[in-house]
Amino acid sequence: MARIGVPDGDGPEQVRVWSIHPKFGAAVANLSMAVYGDSVLAPRVREAARMRIARINDCPN
Repeated sequence: MARIGVPDGDGPEQVRVWSIHPKFGAAVANLSMAVYGDSVLAPRVREAARMRIARINDCPN
């Protein structure tokens, strides 16, 4: 659940958030594709790195 005001409407929360500023949404989609779609790392290695980074940054999830 987002900690910011999300526009009302249909569709997933993530889509509605990025509809506020579509250029940012496109940039985030490109970054996501680079990290998750075009990665040379095995999925398990990538997720282990993601989890470690989250722990270092004190992310709650």
